[in-house]
Amino acid sequence: MPSERGREQWSTRIGFILAAVGSAVGLGNVWRFPFVAGEAGGAGFVLIYLLFVAFVGLPAILVEFVVGRRTRRNPVGAMHEIGRGIWKHLGWIFVVTTFVIMSYYSVVAGWTIRYAILGLQDGYSDTPAAAGEQFAALAQGVDAVGFHALFLLAIVAIVGLGIRRGIELAAKVMVPSIVAIVAALAVWAATLDGAGAAYGYYLSPDLGTIAAEWTTILPAAAGQAFFTLSLGFGIMITYASYLGEERNLAADGVVIIAFDTAIAVAMGLIVFPILFTAGIDPGEPGVGAIFITLAAAFGELAAGGLIGAIFFGTVVIAALSSAISLTEVVVSYAIDERGMKRARATALVCGALFVLGLGPAYDTVLLELYDELADGILLVLSALLLTAYVAWQWSEEAIEELRRGIGRLGPLGTYWIWLARGPVLVVLFVSLALGVVEFVGFLEGSFLPWLRGS
Repeated sequence: MPSERGREQWSTRIGFILAAVGSAVGLGNVWRFPFVAGEAGGAGFVLIYLLFVAFVGLPAILVEFVVGRRTRRNPVGAMHEIGRGIWKHLGWIFVVTTFVIMSYYSVVAGWTIRYAILGLQDGYSDTPAAAGEQFAALAQGVDAVGFHALFLLAIVAIVGLGIRRGIELAAKVMVPSIVAIVAALAVWAATLDGAGAAYGYYLSPDLGTIAAEWTTILPAAAGQAFFTLSLGFGIMITYASYLGEERNLAADGVVIIAFDTAIAVAMGLIVFPILFTAGIDPGEPGVGAIFITLAAAFGELAAGGLIGAIFFGTVVIAALSSAISLTEVVVSYAIDERGMKRARATALVCGALFVLGLGPAYDTVLLELYDELADGILLVLSALLLTAYVAWQWSEEAIEELRRGIGRLGPLGTYWIWLARGPVLVVLFVSLALGVVEFVGFLEGSFLPWLRGS
């Protein structure tokens, strides 16, 4: 049923929750989470990540929910409606951030399609060195561009159909499939020889290591929490704009975060036992780490080709579920603010994403540049600014909106808004500062030498 503005709405609560979970359960969980956890030292990172999710993620997701449902508009339109002065333009950060991320996200998603097919054809190389050569051949060049385009065509087909017939229907199929396959793979991984050592690395945090490495772990955990919960993109503003007033936003937020976190943790329970069984270093850095290290591990396992195809096939589904929501942020802007028809808006947006993604498809250094900028800076910056405005300038309206569908909030409203005003903003500010330092380090250590040598 359309809203009073003629805007589409979710047909059911479960449809909204599954779509939001599908957005969160994407490459952020199954591609990014394992290699970030490995780079940041395993269990210490996981502990800080879980604290971020509970004490920063939930207040932040409610901030986006109340803005989206109150305005019934995309991030740009929403901030034009509730913002004052320069704050009216805040929504543009969400659109730019989402556009940059989606441009390289689709390239990585193309890798997952290629690796799923590879498991059923030639199989995976059985050493890290050979797997690295295999990845270098597949991750950039004409093949990478082709699979980048193929993935975007799938997005056009789904997002172009609209909220109910496209996004909601796809989520109802994909999310249960992801949950079932991940659960089965986690049970299988527990039978591997290296499972015990992997669980110790992944689930037993060392407080001394956390204290010594907090400047690395903190921004990594903050960026991952926001990436995997789809915060800072404007996705939850957009998805909440299709909600009815009777929804309990707090309850929906808890369910979405619980599902997302469970799948993220479960992916670690799959990936690290595989790596430890194959004797491969779980801290291997880089955006291609999961493809190189896991492919090498699959190459050594019995029936590794089939297991690898199932694993990477799951990653493809998860990537698609997230990419739908990323694209919808920009598409909803084109529909709401530019008056475009959905099909045309989707085609134009994906065409522009294809062009912007040619750089990351050409060379993975450019992909890392996009990722460091978007994840380390833009995501946290957009979340910081939105939380600051809602918590300090728009708090009465925010609490009133949260009350719809709940009734009496009791201490929840006060607790939520003060948590957003204080600890959440402090953590976001520190994370942003550290993210800037990390980005500058990447520019000096990787990008500028590449630029001079290219």
